[in-house]
Amino acid sequence: MPERSDPFTDLRAPIAPVDPDPAFARRLRARVERALALPRGVVPVTATVAEPATAPTGPRPAAVPYLAVDRARQAIDWYIDVFGASVVGEPIEMPDGRIGHAELHVGDGVLYLADAHPDVGVAAPAPGAASVSLMLPVPDADEVRGRAINAGATGDRPPYDGYGERHAWIVDPFGHRWGLTSPLRDPAATAAHRRGDVVHVALLAPDVERTRAFYADVLGWNYRPDGRVDGSTPSIGFREGAVQVTCDYAVTDLTGALDAVRAAGGEAGEIERYPWGTVSECVDDQGTPFRLHEVPADPDGPAPPQNGNRPGDLSYLTLHVVDSAKARAFYGAVLGWTFTPGRIEDGWGVERIAPMTGLSGGNERGTGVPMWTVTDVHAAVERVRALGGTATDPAAQPYGLSSECVDDQGMRFYLGQA
Repeated sequence: MPERSDPFTDLRAPIAPVDPDPAFARRLRARVERALALPRGVVPVTATVAEPATAPTGPRPAAVPYLAVDRARQAIDWYIDVFGASVVGEPIEMPDGRIGHAELHVGDGVLYLADAHPDVGVAAPAPGAASVSLMLPVPDADEVRGRAINAGATGDRPPYDGYGERHAWIVDPFGHRWGLTSPLRDPAATAAHRRGDVVHVALLAPDVERTRAFYADVLGWNYRPDGRVDGSTPSIGFREGAVQVTCDYAVTDLTGALDAVRAAGGEAGEIERYPWGTVSECVDDQGTPFRLHEVPADPDGPAPPQNGNRPGDLSYLTLHVVDSAKARAFYGAVLGWTFTPGRIEDGWGVERIAPMTGLSGGNERGTGVPMWTVTDVHAAVERVRALGGTATDPAAQPYGLSSECVDDQGMRFYLGQA
């Protein structure tokens, strides 16, 4: 009788080795390598991450940044708030409470982060000693730079255009240096001033040509054929007169605004039309001259810069007034300004106008005191002094270094380096 065969043996197919999916193999190898690189005592935690439906196009990064920081948890929150980062999986926590590993998605890329581990030679950068710069594409380099500085970062130079992009540099509160890049703005897109914005700043002095030469040397200003500073926002011009800084303020209904000036106790002149705009000379209820400048109503247009775009720009304007309560009532009625208390006694910030502006009460007369942006405040201070002006030694402020100055004809101003 023939021996009966085992059907399971007959149906069993030969086992042939199969190569794993290459993408899966790369991911697995990377996870193993990261786990092996962790400091001793860290237990890797697995996390399931959804893979993109299609592979990314374009060149892959040469290396993934792995940041060592002090206060890793605060750093993670900072990158989320300022850069819009998101955390991948759960950060790995050391037995002593430090973060041993975290992964963040930032923009179109990824970076790793951990608390410093000096015992294995992994240290956070010392203040002012970052040896690596991280380049981060963002939609608007100026906007992200401003948000970063408000959150405790420092800027080592003003934003600038170059190599076909907009560039802004910051050092975050944890010592890492970032180069923020964004597409250049469309040169055809002009700033749409809103009611209450500063449209124009005029520097009045007995000798206008001397004033122009002074600020060209200190700030690097170039001048247009009409005498105004080339490329500045707001525009900057000069007039002969007693030393003073006056402003044009934007309104969308000049006739109605002039009625508001008179109703608030000020003086309003006739409407004057020029090739560059329609204006009216006014005086507020404390005797300070200013001008109203009619602009189109364009609530959806691009906003003017809050702190300037380049060296030599106006980054902040302080309006010195005699009585701040009267000034707030007057300009609130005429321009719709609203105010928040400032850091100094009888100091007030004007909300939601450009450039950033504040009021300072208790002065003998009303005038503007501008802060001009410079890339090297120490060098600018030396130029002021060499030209016959005075300048305090640069001092650290929450927004950067600044110096209080007076030019060679007695006009007060500040120099600011972010």
